[in-house]
Amino acid sequence: TGAIVEKMCWVQSADTLIVVQEDLAPIKIVRGAGDSNWTASAITFDSIPKYDYVPASSNPAGTITPNKVSGNVQITASSGVFSASHVGQYINASPQGRAKIVQRVSSTVVKVVTEFPFFDTSAIANGNWELETGYEDVWSATRGYPRTVTFHEGRLFFGGVKSRPSTVFGSKVGLFFDFDPEEGLEDDALEATLDTSTFNSIVDITSGRDLQIFTTGGEFYVPQQGLDPITPLNFFIRTATRNGAKENVRVQQLETGTLFLQRQGKSLSEFAFTDTSLSYITTKVSLLNGHLLKNPTNIALRKSVATDENDLLLITNADDGTMAVYSLLRSQNVIAPSEWNTDGSYLDVGVDITTIYTVVKRTINSTDYYFLEYFDDDMLVDSAVIGTAASSATVAHLDTATVDIILDGAVQTQQAVSSNTVTFARASSSSFQVGLPFTTKAVTMPVELRLAVGTRLGFKKRIVEVNALVLNSQHMKINGTNIPFRDLGSGILDAEVPSFTGTKTLHGILGYTDEGKITIEQDVPLKLTLLGMEYKVATHQGT
Repeated sequence: TGAIVEKMCWVQSADTLIVVQEDLAPIKIVRGAGDSNWTASAITFDSIPKYDYVPASSNPAGTITPNKVSGNVQITASSGVFSASHVGQYINASPQGRAKIVQRVSSTVVKVVTEFPFFDTSAIANGNWELETGYEDVWSATRGYPRTVTFHEGRLFFGGVKSRPSTVFGSKVGLFFDFDPEEGLEDDALEATLDTSTFNSIVDITSGRDLQIFTTGGEFYVPQQGLDPITPLNFFIRTATRNGAKENVRVQQLETGTLFLQRQGKSLSEFAFTDTSLSYITTKVSLLNGHLLKNPTNIALRKSVATDENDLLLITNADDGTMAVYSLLRSQNVIAPSEWNTDGSYLDVGVDITTIYTVVKRTINSTDYYFLEYFDDDMLVDSAVIGTAASSATVAHLDTATVDIILDGAVQTQQAVSSNTVTFARASSSSFQVGLPFTTKAVTMPVELRLAVGTRLGFKKRIVEVNALVLNSQHMKINGTNIPFRDLGSGILDAEVPSFTGTKTLHGILGYTDEGKITIEQDVPLKLTLLGMEYKVATHQGT
């Protein structure tokens, strides 16, 4: 169901993807030879951890005799007391001894692994030992299944189970589907529960500098000394911060730390280790732009692949269908937020290496449609249909919508799609684009003047000149004024606007304002890359 899909968590290792959800048995999706050979199946675990959900104990008749005091031990009873249901249960002895039953040989013989050694190999009298029962598989159709998953240091970790939402389970090293703790050796399985003063339901876990655990009540990690690996002896969970993370929204890892949404979805934070305090701290990435987060539901990160670009964090908002987008270069403390919208609503977003995919809901001709679309820097319209030489285009998915048309790089008059078709005013000779129009707008922060008498904000200002540095651009408005990009001359009609790189200058901007903001707009489907601006401001104190 849709509700189940929203709560899925996954992790990948080579050609295997493991998918978990608290109401479904864990699934592995494996790619075989070739891109078309895929299999999906429920995971068969070698062992599943157990928990005493309904504690019970009994004192069977007769004696029991261990053949060793510790380790892998065989216990023989004087009468038939053991059944198949006792596998995974415990034997407690007095004056000492506790062991987990791992195999039933017969009604009188079982094999056990000791958690606490027996006193000696003498027979333990009736009344001095008991069967501790009530242990059952932690994940099952009855108790629910793991909620989150990750790989870390050669182990598969599950964070939270429906019946134990605050417990972390780690597999044996290299044996990803074996969760039997056995003797507590260094490579044996792990288990730890978040016991704090608040309820901590695990919402995500991730492998970073340490194993990081995000819950509804706070952020945690598993500390490690130097290069020491995690073992059953040092596996404990330490509290870092107490913000809480939003359920069903995956955390995202940057080079500097881990990004997560606060549990109410009101802020975006970074969880990062600091060398000064040798601990983790949380910083608010959305401190000055929290208004862009409106009930966020999905998140994706497009990591930079070149030195001239930043990481791009994309967050869809359920309240209004917009997308909050953060251009991040955390090493230089760059946080550049913006809001994207379209003729419809962004429902989901995902990234495949460098390609950004999104699920968009659009209402076309009074009917709701759902599209899988991706961003392409070469496209100048939304939900685009492209082609080469043609006199018309079939645009069935935008029937009755008003669309932008670009023929051979030249912008044409907008048209409404009729009977799933757009007929061009003239045929294209090399290329066409047809799609929904959109407007790009960027507004500067208020001007803050530093004059000889100090910083002044409380008086009128006027922008008298703007010098905008652009790259391969064809169109731009500054404070509502169109900036010319085409020179007069012969042969300019129905030809592509030439791209310009350099500085465009606007003089004579009229009007005094309190803030002195500059607005850059682009409302026609042409190229614009704004690299920077410088401007002059007039006040009654001078220029």
